[in-house]
Formats: sequence, structure tokens, C-alpha cells
Amino acid sequence: MAVIIQNIPAPVGTEHGEIISLALKKAGILPRQAVTTGIHRISLDARKHNDIKTVSSVWAELESKGLEEKICRSKDFCTLVDIAPFEPEITGKTLPDGRIAVAGFGPGGMFAGLVLARAGYRPLIFERGADCDSRSEKVEKFWKTGEFDEHTNVQFGEGGAGTFSDGKLTTRIKDPLCRYVSSELEKMGAPEEILFKAKPHIGTDRLRTVVKNIRREIISLGGEVRFDSCITDIGERNGKIRSVTVNGSEVIPVSALVLAIGHSARDTFEMLLSRGISMEPKPFAVGARIEHTREAVNRSLYGAHANDPALPVGEYQLSYTKNGRGVYTFCMCPGGTVVPSQSERDTVVTNGMSEFARDGRNSNSALVVSVSPSDYGNGVLDGVEFARRIEREAFKAAGGNYSAPACSVKAFLEKRAELSGISVSPTYACGVTPCDFDRFLPSFVTDAMREGLSVFSRRMRCFGDGGAVLTGPETRTSSPVRIPRGENMCSRTLEGLYPCGEGAGYAGGIMSAAVDGVRQACAVMSVFCPLI
Repeated sequence: MAVIIQNIPAPVGTEHGEIISLALKKAGILPRQAVTTGIHRISLDARKHNDIKTVSSVWAELESKGLEEKICRSKDFCTLVDIAPFEPEITGKTLPDGRIAVAGFGPGGMFAGLVLARAGYRPLIFERGADCDSRSEKVEKFWKTGEFDEHTNVQFGEGGAGTFSDGKLTTRIKDPLCRYVSSELEKMGAPEEILFKAKPHIGTDRLRTVVKNIRREIISLGGEVRFDSCITDIGERNGKIRSVTVNGSEVIPVSALVLAIGHSARDTFEMLLSRGISMEPKPFAVGARIEHTREAVNRSLYGAHANDPALPVGEYQLSYTKNGRGVYTFCMCPGGTVVPSQSERDTVVTNGMSEFARDGRNSNSALVVSVSPSDYGNGVLDGVEFARRIEREAFKAAGGNYSAPACSVKAFLEKRAELSGISVSPTYACGVTPCDFDRFLPSFVTDAMREGLSVFSRRMRCFGDGGAVLTGPETRTSSPVRIPRGENMCSRTLEGLYPCGEGAGYAGGIMSAAVDGVRQACAVMSVFCPLI
């Protein structure tokens, strides 16, 4: 156990040792009483431009449990937490009569595979796209030439969609497994700061190394990772999964399948529905990417301190709700680029990406509006079709050559298609074409975006810049479907099928998907014993 001492303010740049000393003093703990200490979390408080500071929490393992309990009873800013490392338990008794398999090698699939491999299950992992290096080559080729690959792209391939992102690990979940996931990512090559920063990120450049290291460990433990291998069918008998079909021909017996397919595996959703797997539509969000200069964001957040090298690159999160509909920024990429992210031909999809240094000239984020089944129909795959129509109309509106629709914020507010007078150079790799966003986005979405921009301009000066650029559409914020699961974590309609992560509707980012992968691996381990 350890004591967490919260709310320790300090000037930006204060050494960790000094912060720990301040925390122990605040809690009335003598240095000799602390066996081990460390920084638990550091966040930046920039609400007042003339008083920018860090606010930290510190963990301290004390010389006795009695002292820890006493401190926490007497100090309302101290809490007692269990810091014992996570150790998954094997309680399953059933011997598998087929492979323990994982579909998808994004965060959910990677961590499910890693936990299963370490426990001796020798998982067989299928990834529809290519390995990380081959994938990067194909993505770069598409961005440069427009030669698109439906099987390997920003959505499909080793590491999942997160491989071409900022590698953000921020999450709303308060699961103790987050610490386990962060620790494992750090061991695999992620920067140490992800263990304590309030808004941790790995960066797409470093994330690729992490992903490959996880794959290598799984293989070293007897697991197998098959790339260019898409699960195209599943077989069942007596309500239990019995096999998977790969690439339309190879049938492989399985006893369990962790289904971590990601939010863009639309053909897999269609296959599951045809096989009678229970699914339901769920809310998600659509909109566009908004791009400002990195300097403009820093000035909006830090004022006169915008160029202080001790401060992190500016990062924001804004939201506004009216009549139950939310408008919000999402997946903010400081010092990053807007990237082509489609997974189907003749469509346009945008996303954001940053490298670890976050030193690009621009910063961007999604500016999106919440949509629900009542907006697009209550059929299971109506949300998929809703997003697909937007993506296809955007493709046509921008000329049908994979360039993206774009306009200045001023033009968008005035319902015009124009890029003149912009204050930022668009970074979208396939080029942009001036378009009226009302041509491809529903009016209830564009109306809400316009109102959101007005509200956000009063919170951050850069959002009042009519020369900022919008590039669209953003449609892959989360999965439009959920695959319901029971208390045993299996699909409600097929025993042995373990829906996992974003694609199944149970996560919203790298961290929450990875945590769900760990939990699904543990669920498998509660039923089946290892193969060794």
C-alpha cells in the first residue's frame, strides 16, 4: 500500500525531488518514515496567465501500514492505494480443443495477446493489415501518390488506428489497470513520462517501436501473429464458437476468440450480423478537423508566457451542449498534422497525428458533434451507413481524387467554399479543395459546429480566428455499434466470442482499449487452462 498526497502546487520546472519534499512536509511525514516515494501525477494549471504552475500528486510507501492509515484518516488530501503490481490469475479448468485466438492487433488485441502469451496460452493473433514497417510504406505511398490499399491503411495494420495518431494515453476511466498498461508500454520503449504526466502521450514515431516490441515478446513466448489475415467468417456449434475462416478460405479451429477488430472493420460487422451475433447501434460523433498554428494555440493558453520553453506545447479540450447535443473537440494533436484516414475506396476521412516532439508548425483537433441512432436510424448498421455516406459525399465534393474538402473558419461560418485569407497552411497530405461543408455534412451537424465555434471563441482566442482551417470529414471518433456481452464477458449470443475494445463499443482510445484487452484475456483465463 501507499499514501497518495494530492494537490502539491509548484513553479513550472521544479525538480521532482523538491516536489516530493513539499508533499511529505504538507502531509506531516518525516523523510525517514518514507520507504519509497515517487511522482504519481503531474498536471499543468494555466488558468491564470500570470500564475502558471504545476499541480502534482506524490505517492509514498511508509514504514508501517498503521502510519499510512493514520495519515489518511487525519489528512483529507491523502488517500491510501494498493500499488502491488497486477498479476493475472489462471483459474480456468477447461482444456481448449482449438486455438485461443485474437482478431486485431490494435491496443485491445495487443494487450489481450500479451497477457495470454505470458500465461502460456500461445495465442494465435490475426491482423487484417500489414506489419508496422510495411504498413508505413503503404500509407506514405498513398499520401504521396493516391494509390490506396483497402487492406493496409491508417485504420488497418499492426498497432491499429493509434499507430498513426498522437499516441495519447489520456482516458476518462479510473481503472487501476491503467497503471499496468502504462508500465508495460514504458518497458516496451515508451517515454518514462507517461507514468506520471496527467496528459501522457507516446507520439506516433515512438509508438511504432513500442508496437513492434510487444509483437516480438508475444512471439518469443510461443504466440503467433499473422498479418494480412482477415477473419471473414466464424463457425459455431451448440451456441459455442468452433472455428474462424481467414481470408475466405482457411478454416482454423478455435475455442475462444477475443474480437478486437477496431471501429472501422465495417465488413466484419456485416459478417457478424449475418451470423446472428447480437449487436446494437450506439452514439458517436462526426464533424471536421480544425487547424491553427501551434503558436496561436500557445498564445491562447499561456498569454505572454507562450514562448517559455519550460511549458509544454499547448493542448486543449473544449465542449458545449445545447438541447442534449454536444459539440466538442476531440483527439487534439499539438504540433501535428491532419492525416488521410480512410479504409474504403472513394471516400475521404480525416484524423490527427503528432510525433513525440510535437514540434510541427500547426496544431489540430477534431471539432465534432454528437449523433445518436435517432439521427440516423435504429438499424444495427445504420450508423455505419450514415458515416459512409458522409465520407463518399466528401470524396465527390473535393473532386474525387482523395483530396479533402476544406475552408476557412470565416467561410464556414458564412456557408461559403473558400480558402483565401487563411492564417494557417493545411497539412493534409493528399491536398485540400475549397468546399461548402453543407454539401456533405447534415445541417444539424454544421449548425451545431457553427454555434460551438462561437462559444469556443470566447474561451480561446485562436477559435475566433476566421483564418483557421477546417478539413473534413471526421467520422471515425468511435464505433457506431456495440456488441453486447454478458457477465462472463462473452457475446450474449455466442459463447467463446469475447468482444473487446473500440470496435465492440467498450473503449474510446488507446488506454481504455488496452485495459479492455487485459480484462478480456483474464476472462478467457477464467474458463480455459493454458496449452502448456
